[in-house]
Amino acid sequence: MHKATILREPAEVVHAAELDRLRAADTGARPAGWQLSPRAVRAFVLGDRELDVRQKFYGDDALVDRCVVTLMSNRGLLLVGEPGTAKSMLSELFAAAIGGDSTCTIQGTSGTTEDQITYSWNYALLLAEGPTQRALVKGPMYVAAEQGKPCRFEEVTRVQPEIQDVLIGVLSDKVIHVPELSGGEAAVFAERGFNVLATANLRDRGVHEMSSALKRRFNFETVRPIADRRLEESLVKQQTATLLAQSEVETRLTDDVVSLLVTAFHDLRDGVTAEGTVIERPSAVLSSAEAVAVGFAAGLDAQYFGDGTVGGEHVARQLIGTVLKDNPDDGKKLRHYFDVVVKQRAKSDRQWRRVLEARRELDR
Repeated sequence: MHKATILREPAEVVHAAELDRLRAADTGARPAGWQLSPRAVRAFVLGDRELDVRQKFYGDDALVDRCVVTLMSNRGLLLVGEPGTAKSMLSELFAAAIGGDSTCTIQGTSGTTEDQITYSWNYALLLAEGPTQRALVKGPMYVAAEQGKPCRFEEVTRVQPEIQDVLIGVLSDKVIHVPELSGGEAAVFAERGFNVLATANLRDRGVHEMSSALKRRFNFETVRPIADRRLEESLVKQQTATLLAQSEVETRLTDDVVSLLVTAFHDLRDGVTAEGTVIERPSAVLSSAEAVAVGFAAGLDAQYFGDGTVGGEHVARQLIGTVLKDNPDDGKKLRHYFDVVVKQRAKSDRQWRRVLEARRELDR
């Protein structure tokens, strides 16, 4: 497939130049199996102006340090939190910086099976030759252990508990047993650099509790929504610009539109406005990732259905679609927000007046 047709490339490809610069300047001690030192991994995630490495994660810098320390230890790392708090992005960045490969990934679902995690068989070869290395189909965990790099396990708590517990032995003994084979091939012992980097969304339906034995083998780190509005504005502006450029769209979100978007998200997420007005919080997810998605969609709306200038009405239309999903009560809460908060701000601000104009779409 031609590169230009790829919708999304992995982090190690997107940020290849940054990784090269960090690697060239990296004089720190590297843990066995790591491609960068812990300080360089931190710089890759949090940015380094001198090396022209941009900041990718906005939030708790100390969280990043703790995560890097955990990934050097004999415990796995489990990133937990609300949907859209950049858990998956953070795990991808760590995997790219440490092992140079973020694609060694298990996507957890209710239907995930043990062979999708560790190994399975090419049954045509199995019938013809019996259990051999050639007939073995290596799963992501097997590949990561064999090559000494992190294995990402997305949404681990969506997997059935008895399947989750496959990780207990892997994390404890750092070995994957293949009883069908014999001799030295009956087990793969993890190379230095191997670890498990998991994420869990503890809010959505269908989440399974992890066993106590498995929990003890992970360090838990909670990734929280961005509390600093200026940081979130910077993130939204940067990421919407990147997405719009990738879509070959010329329009960009101006500072006043970004500020409006982030302010609306904070109002609805926190249940109180900067002016002190208390409102009911919708049940819909209103994370930074959702704010970026709303900004991106607003830019597309303005480009293809407007004059190319993003205004409050474009943000409002996309915000309505984000909040109104499967809970009818969220519609009432959003109408109240428009009638009380937006209407008041519209008296003195042009962009908020444009937001108010989209109020009629709530009654359709």
